Amino acid sequence: MTLVKTKEKKRLFINGKWTLAKKYTILYSPYSMEEIAEIPQATEDEVDLAIEAAYESRSKMADMPSHQRAGILEKLASLMEQRSLEAAKIIALEAAKPITTAKGEVARTIQTYKFAAEEAKRISGETIPLDAAPGGEGRVAYTIREPLGVIGAITPFNFPMNLVAHKVGPAIASGNTIVLKPAGQTPLSAYFLAELLEEAGLPAGAFNVVTGSGSIVGEKLVKDHRVKKISFTGSPEVGIGIRNKAGLKQVTLELGSNAALIVDKEVDIEKIISRCVSGAFAFQGQVCISLQRVYVHREIYESFVQKFVEATSKLKVGDPLDMKTDVSALIAPKEVERALEWIEEAKQSGAEVALGGTREGNALKPTVLLNVEPVSRVSCQEVFAPIVLINKVESVQEAIRLVNDSRYGLQAGIFTENIRTAMVAVKKLHVGGVLVNDIPTFRVDHMPYGGVKESGVGREGIKYAIHEMTEMKLVIINNN
Repeated sequence: MTLVKTKEKKRLFINGKWTLAKKYTILYSPYSMEEIAEIPQATEDEVDLAIEAAYESRSKMADMPSHQRAGILEKLASLMEQRSLEAAKIIALEAAKPITTAKGEVARTIQTYKFAAEEAKRISGETIPLDAAPGGEGRVAYTIREPLGVIGAITPFNFPMNLVAHKVGPAIASGNTIVLKPAGQTPLSAYFLAELLEEAGLPAGAFNVVTGSGSIVGEKLVKDHRVKKISFTGSPEVGIGIRNKAGLKQVTLELGSNAALIVDKEVDIEKIISRCVSGAFAFQGQVCISLQRVYVHREIYESFVQKFVEATSKLKVGDPLDMKTDVSALIAPKEVERALEWIEEAKQSGAEVALGGTREGNALKPTVLLNVEPVSRVSCQEVFAPIVLINKVESVQEAIRLVNDSRYGLQAGIFTENIRTAMVAVKKLHVGGVLVNDIPTFRVDHMPYGGVKESGVGREGIKYAIHEMTEMKLVIINNN
């Protein structure tokens, strides 16, 4: 089985060809800080070549029958399944994602491409009864959906295969072409995907990978008139900048969050603790819907904290390639420093560190904070680290107010035995998704996924992404 060799020199993937770049940078392991590979840093001219390749191949993809697009995606899923362990090791190496978690991401990625293959065959419009209006008699009307053309996909480090799949899968399914800019720390997954798509029979130019800085690659994708849509997952600051520069381009923005959970007073704590711990600390908390804030009813607060801390203390910190590791390094050493600074700020404002709060190499130990002020950054911003706060509330109503007191609104969860309470939460929580009797970290890949407020614009989930990567055309036939 092949894996990334130390300091292997990668190439840009443009128009179906592997091309040496003019500039390179070294990619380091977040865990060991060892050199992994040399990664291309695309110039504006190289990005232009990728956009041109996608632009020239757009007609070929648009004209391709849906069964053929589905077949390519099915082949892709099959190839990834055959090389799933290799794929997981790439993720673990470049992102320091624990190997067991990385295997889970690969399994989901395969499912995502399978969903995309299925949805490729279901893209349809509707008939419209024009004779419902006076003057519409004798006319037949229907709508069709057509691909936009070139999709610029800009993806983050935390799910380097599956979040890429949520852009690439629906783009191919709907007959678009793609220029992908993966995150700087996780480009190897994108190049691995390019290998598989080449083998799966995707036409040259339909998928291109250009790595490099956001100020060069991202700016070119956002401003170039040939790119008809930007699909971005990342920080609110960058996403807002993209929307401001995109003009009339369509944009889908999956941005930040500080996901919260409400625990009502009659909940069986034993049944939910392991789920809550998993939601808070999977991949070191570097998940958009990672459980960051927990609001627990005062009647069960002490018991919940005790059991949560006890379960969290059993998590193993270590090498991401070790099957026993639960938590490994954050994506960069500076992120450890930032997280420690935020913890210290919370402490200065009266928060109690019930567990963790220290580092182990480039890893931050799983940290549980109590009695955190809402204005502390660990509460009101996106922490993206293995930190969770647990605060006591007098009622679910108070908890809902605290959940909504946020610039973000991606997903939120509530555990309750009362259906009326659940329905109040569904109505009152200002988020893109409400999870009743589950953590906000739950996601399967065909559901609509997206947020409100600074958590973004638009929805992903294959069917919903296809809708946003196509445009409606109305056809009217006059039989009079």
